[in-house]
Amino acid sequence: MNIKPLADRVLVKPAPAEEKTIGGIIIPDTAKEKPLQGEVLAVGAGTKDEEMVLKAGDSVLYGKYSGTEVELDGEKYLIMRQNDILAVVEK
Repeated sequence: MNIKPLADRVLVKPAPAEEKTIGGIIIPDTAKEKPLQGEVLAVGAGTKDEEMVLKAGDSVLYGKYSGTEVELDGEKYLIMRQNDILAVVEK
């Protein structure tokens, strides 16, 4: 896989959803809360009005409905604008 986002867009790999059971009942994938954290895999060059401040490897928080979901090689990724990122998580 070789994806290079354009302009002020970033490619994010969402953190895996946690497996939860309630009293022995397994919650199906469709009912699981989507993760709001992920890792930046690739970034665009930015625009003349907005400098790219994110870099590959950053752990980020993003809004619940941010980005466009894409599937490549069986993996799900999000492509979103840099301004959809709410914060960088420092370890």
